[in-house]
Amino acid sequence: MPEQVALDALAERRTDVSARHGHLQTEVADLAREQRKADADVEQVKTRRERNQQRIAAGVVGDPKQLQAMQHETETLARRISDLEDAELEVMERLETAQNELDRLTQELADLDEQLVAKEKERDEVAQDIAEKQTDALAEREKLAADIPANLLAVYDRLRDQSGGVGVGALHHKRCGACQLEVGAADLARMTAAPPDEVLRCEECNRILVRTPESGLAKS
Repeated sequence: MPEQVALDALAERRTDVSARHGHLQTEVADLAREQRKADADVEQVKTRRERNQQRIAAGVVGDPKQLQAMQHETETLARRISDLEDAELEVMERLETAQNELDRLTQELADLDEQLVAKEKERDEVAQDIAEKQTDALAEREKLAADIPANLLAVYDRLRDQSGGVGVGALHHKRCGACQLEVGAADLARMTAAPPDEVLRCEECNRILVRTPESGLAKS
């Protein structure tokens, strides 16, 4: 059923998108934690630098060597802050990219869910229509079968089971409608001579042949 094939394709697509969505959720959570840590690292170094700057400005460090060391450390902390802020910016950019992709996949999942609901409804309606037609066809078959000799009906049922559901073919332009092979001249001659009520069989596929106005049989 084409509707089921389309439904299966949608379901497979949703499975793929859902898997990527799950991976991105984990990635976004990891990047968010990494950003929080980067923020904390920057603030920690800034706090230390500001403390040093305040002590230097207040003149609380009297020893020249200690003062020089503190000034050097303050300069080092400034470079450290710059490096940390660059790393923090990189994490923020990666997080933004991952979050945008996660938002896109979230919307795609919602769209796929809507399509799945619609396609399932379409599949169910088609399946119901097929079931109703099968019921009608079965009732019609039973009605027609009542007028067919039991032995012939048994042969037909057996052939149908053995031949993929097709137990009969129309003889059309000297060709079997079941196997699509042309009937040989000798077989055509035999079929032409056969009584109208005789059941004809295809020599190639063994299915029952039904005479048609365009069978190709010679007319007496």
